[in-house]
Amino acid sequence: MSGIAAREVTQHSADSLAVLEQKIHRTIESLKTARAAKADAERDAVRMREQIELREEELETLRNENVALRKEREDIRGRVEKLLEQIEALAE
Repeated sequence: MSGIAAREVTQHSADSLAVLEQKIHRTIESLKTARAAKADAERDAVRMREQIELREEELETLRNENVALRKEREDIRGRVEKLLEQIEALAE
């Protein structure tokens, strides 16, 4: 092989290696970015789960309060009806 041909092969090999290095560096950066995005998404998911849990607890509390208020309303309704009956009885 002549000296020129050997230099061309060496230069081609060096160029190929540089291109490969660039691709590897871009792949590494893409992987770092993807890992950071995954970590962010996992943190968001944990926060959302915590918020859902809190909302479920609030919902349960509100349901219980609603049941208690309905019962209280029915009790008051019954008492008012009895009072009205007593007033009607007095009016007769």
